[in-house]
Amino acid sequence: MADFELVLRGGRVIDPESGLDAQRDIGISAGRVQAIEEIWGKGLSGTDELDVTGLVVAPGFIDLHAHGQDAENYRLQAHDGVTTALELEIGTADVDAWYDVREGRTAINFGVSSGHVPSRMAVMGDDGPGLIPSGDAAHREATDQEVTDMIELIESGLERGGLGVGFALQYTPAATRSEVMDAFRVAERFGAPCLVHVRGMGEPPADLCRAGGVDGLQEVIAVATITGASLHICHVSSVGLSATKELLAMVGGAAANGLDITTECYPYGAGMTQIESALFEPGWERLVKVGYEELLWPPTGEVLNEKLFKKYRAQGGIVVIHFIPDDAIEAAVSSPLTAIASDGWMIDGAGHPRTAGTYARVLGRFVRDRGSLTLTEAIRKASLMPARRLERRAPSFLRKGRIKVGADADLAVFNPATVMDNATYEEPGLPSSGFAHVLVNGVSIVRDGQFRADTYPGKSARAPLV
Repeated sequence: MADFELVLRGGRVIDPESGLDAQRDIGISAGRVQAIEEIWGKGLSGTDELDVTGLVVAPGFIDLHAHGQDAENYRLQAHDGVTTALELEIGTADVDAWYDVREGRTAINFGVSSGHVPSRMAVMGDDGPGLIPSGDAAHREATDQEVTDMIELIESGLERGGLGVGFALQYTPAATRSEVMDAFRVAERFGAPCLVHVRGMGEPPADLCRAGGVDGLQEVIAVATITGASLHICHVSSVGLSATKELLAMVGGAAANGLDITTECYPYGAGMTQIESALFEPGWERLVKVGYEELLWPPTGEVLNEKLFKKYRAQGGIVVIHFIPDDAIEAAVSSPLTAIASDGWMIDGAGHPRTAGTYARVLGRFVRDRGSLTLTEAIRKASLMPARRLERRAPSFLRKGRIKVGADADLAVFNPATVMDNATYEEPGLPSSGFAHVLVNGVSIVRDGQFRADTYPGKSARAPLV
């Protein structure tokens, strides 16, 4: 009789929690890590065995910020070492329905927040396409009754296991600070983090009466301090731009003074959003400090001009914006404060390369090629940091982001010498290379570099129901 269902034999096991970095055998059964043994010991036996000598065995990566929650996106993320994909920035207005449509049908683990944006859209009748509003929910101040109805929706989502409360304040400029504070108070009551895309970008523009990223971060730090809520700042470099180092210093200072605050980044110089959103209101060029020529239309690959911009803004859809300075990317990726998160979203092969390549890009370009951070640190940012952000709200995350006996067998096995992102802005759907095996709950979804279709071991990552 074999001791285990599966044995990974001879890999370089890196566990960012314990500091383990050594050659070990791993025994897996019932979806969990059951044994970790030195290779010169007795030896483990498995019904199935994989020789992973020369490869790194890491905890599966946990993507806190993944909008593309479907089979197309899960396949690309699996090739990038992701074992858990979470829609936390935007979230949903119906947590039960969101989980129900994915249960038993996903390659990787999945989870969602109770979202301020979709709740605002539902209450205010803004049913436009896409994830973010372009009508009343973006531009009109809510009535007292509408705010009450929003808060009830958010509270209901938390009762049904939403992992946090998502906010995209950049896209709801009419949301008052009082409304935001009410939503933070609900999150605090449930012990749920607030995951926020802050208002503004970079330094406050001198000629516009709107906040930059610095002011936007100050706003939510103040609200978190007043309400006692936990705070997570989404994609710090794409809201910080030239002020990214200042935003990182603010996050570090707030944490040092007792605020429960974390942040994240992706390793690219471009962002992506909906062209019909409030971001592109008149004056947008001065806000993001780019012109039409820095905008790319993914479905066709066109670089935009004024005529094309007006055409596609009227039509609606996703647009790529090249606007993040190189030094901002470097500062964010290398900072010990930031988790890695993709902000990915692929639609029928069109989108941003970060969906397919975020984690391989960090491992290949920033760890191996540049030496911007160590391999262990990169793995920590992709696994343990996201798990710790959520484990108080959802104790199941205490079993993720680590390799230890009893942990979920969510594992990414890759070659550190060859791992690399292949996706480009022209071909954003090219899978990463170098990931030999990816396991979700002990089941191989990538084996010998090949994705296993019609294999659905993914489970819901959900907070306890009330």
